Amino acid sequence: MTFLSMFSSAVARKEEPVEKKEEPKKFPKTELKKASSPEMKAPSLTSPKCLPRQNLNDLPITFADISRAHVNIRSGVVRTTCEKSHFLSELLGANIYLKSEFRQFTGSFKERGARNAIKQLLLKHGDGFKKNGGVIAASAGNHALALAFHGKELGVPVTVVMPTVAPLAKVDKCRKFGAKIIIHGAHIGEAKIFAEKLVESEGSCYVNGYDDPPILAGAGTIGIEMVDDVPDMDFVIVPVGGAGLIAGISCAVKTLKPDCKVIGVEPERAASYHAAMAAGKPTPFNVLSTLGDGLAVPTVGAHAFEVARHYVDECVLCTEKEISIAILRLIENEKMVVEGGGAAGLAALLPGAQLDRPDIKGKNVVIPLCGGNIDTTTLGRVIDRGLAADDRLCNFVGSVSDRPGGIANLTAILAAEGASIKDIYHERAWLHTSVDQVQIKCVVELQGKDHAERLQNALHAKGYPLVWNKNDGKIKV
Repeated sequence: MTFLSMFSSAVARKEEPVEKKEEPKKFPKTELKKASSPEMKAPSLTSPKCLPRQNLNDLPITFADISRAHVNIRSGVVRTTCEKSHFLSELLGANIYLKSEFRQFTGSFKERGARNAIKQLLLKHGDGFKKNGGVIAASAGNHALALAFHGKELGVPVTVVMPTVAPLAKVDKCRKFGAKIIIHGAHIGEAKIFAEKLVESEGSCYVNGYDDPPILAGAGTIGIEMVDDVPDMDFVIVPVGGAGLIAGISCAVKTLKPDCKVIGVEPERAASYHAAMAAGKPTPFNVLSTLGDGLAVPTVGAHAFEVARHYVDECVLCTEKEISIAILRLIENEKMVVEGGGAAGLAALLPGAQLDRPDIKGKNVVIPLCGGNIDTTTLGRVIDRGLAADDRLCNFVGSVSDRPGGIANLTAILAAEGASIKDIYHERAWLHTSVDQVQIKCVVELQGKDHAERLQNALHAKGYPLVWNKNDGKIKV
């Protein structure tokens, strides 16, 4: 089915009178409160159907807006691939398709919305906008990069306010594209407040990276391409930050393929969409530092939330451990370098995560890998954390004889068990039980959980007292 035919059938469905179906279930306030309770482990919330619904044509964006954006931007952005991953499909027990949005020139899906927004401003204000106007935005990096690049391409000056947590790689790239960079605020919320003050003094147009309707429409073009590439898809798993991406994708996907489920994923340390669903409106969330820094938005956008709550079926949380393992799996199995926020969709599908459940097994699942701008230093730390979470990097403290050959005997056991020593440290001063013993702190590279248990048992069998640091945070002696 071509996009034109899909569009025609979608428009036809929109124009048909809507039959009033059974009244949606209304959740009591106590039930909703329980679902968002911090005592629950990684809660999963469905869209708040208890809120009043409105005509879909009255939402901040419609499928028609996304279709116009699709035509508007296609000459200036990459039409990314959406290919099946055989390795991940086997690992997760479903047909996994990866939409490679990190292959855009600036490394993220944000180019779609940025180009659409700038072109709409040029259409509204004319060429004089290039000299007397310009755009200003607050961004942790990807939106800034997209605006800077397409602003330069279209001749529009760009000013970006970035929080202090913005990755250095993104800050440097923005400068290279010619944007004016201002570092201000501890997080994106503070940067946004400062940027809005600059609008009044400089006369620029503020472009919200996750809430302006042209931004949502641009993001929605990903959904059109997904349906075109995988027409029989059953699930779309979308990372959620300010909710702009999932608002656009869900609008497009649900219009073209209403039976497809759209599920959002956000880091448990930045669960602003969960907070909005529990409150029934955008509400501030105390965002903490997370590997998914691009998703660390304290309050979801009002326009984005209004669209998303009508289309999104469910939203789940993922942990920092799951994000680090997802990045590792993509590097090792797909040879793809994706940032934490971009890998959040995959993180929720990993074994033991929230979406590791029967209804998804064997289904066609599409995941947008929405960004690949990660600092090299951060990538190194993430890989180490992923290896540790995967039981392929373990550390332990043991006691050995303080006589010649004491350490050699220990390392001989490590060698016999196939453990590679990554780091080893020998100290005398803090062991008070025996004067002829010393402590050895050791980090070893292993092949996984079974290998770690074999090594631990081998050391115990030889009489070495150990403190073995487990990845679940518990220490086994």
